[in-house]
Amino acid sequence: MSERTGDGYGGRRATSHERMTGLQWDESYQGEEPAPWDAGRPQPAVERLADEGAFTGPVLDAGCGTGENALRIAAAGARVLGVDVAGTALAMAREKARDRGLDAEFALADAFQLARLGRTFETVLDCGLFHTFDDGERGEYVESLAAVTASGGRLFLLCFSDAEPGDWGPRRVTRDELRRSFDRTHGWEVESITPERLVTNFGGEGVAAWLAAIRRA
Repeated sequence: MSERTGDGYGGRRATSHERMTGLQWDESYQGEEPAPWDAGRPQPAVERLADEGAFTGPVLDAGCGTGENALRIAAAGARVLGVDVAGTALAMAREKARDRGLDAEFALADAFQLARLGRTFETVLDCGLFHTFDDGERGEYVESLAAVTASGGRLFLLCFSDAEPGDWGPRRVTRDELRRSFDRTHGWEVESITPERLVTNFGGEGVAAWLAAIRRA
C-alpha cells in the first residue's frame, strides 16, 4: 500500500480508494450533495438485525460515516462506538445523536489500526467498507478487525456483490473472496453469506450485496 501521508491524512496512509479518486474520505462529506453511499437512513439489513437483537454487547461500527447505522443500533439499546477517518462525517453523526437524544459514541480512527482503540467488541459491523479496499489492504484490515473482535464475537459485513451488473462504483466481491479473507487459519468462521440489497442515495431499490455473518474463533 502506498505510504502517502500528510496533514490531510492525519499521519495515516492514503487508502486505495483515495488514491484512485484523488479525494480524501473526508472530502466526500464536504460538498453540497451527500456522499453516494450516504443514504440518509439505516440500511434495511441493519434495521432487521437490530430488530432481531443481533447487536449484543459493546458494538463497533467500522466506517460509520454520518452514523445512521450506529444510531439505529443505539436506538435498539446497545452500547455502540462508530469510527471513521472522516471528521466531517463524525461531526454530522454526533449532531444527529444529540438531536435524536441517543447515546452513541463516535471517534476518529484508522480502519487499519483498530487495535489503537484499546477495546474489544462483542459485535462488529462493517457496512460498505470492506469493498473499498484492494487485495493488499484486505489482509491488513481483517487483522485489524481481529484485534478488536472478542473471542466468540460476531462480525456482520455488508458489501457490494458480484451479482450487481456493470463496473461502476466499488469493486464487486464474491462469496469465495469473503471466505478466503475470513478463513479458519486466521481465526474466523463464516457462518453465512446471503444475498442482500445495499441502499445508496442514487438508486431507490439499492444494489446487489452480500450480508456475511462471521464468527471470531
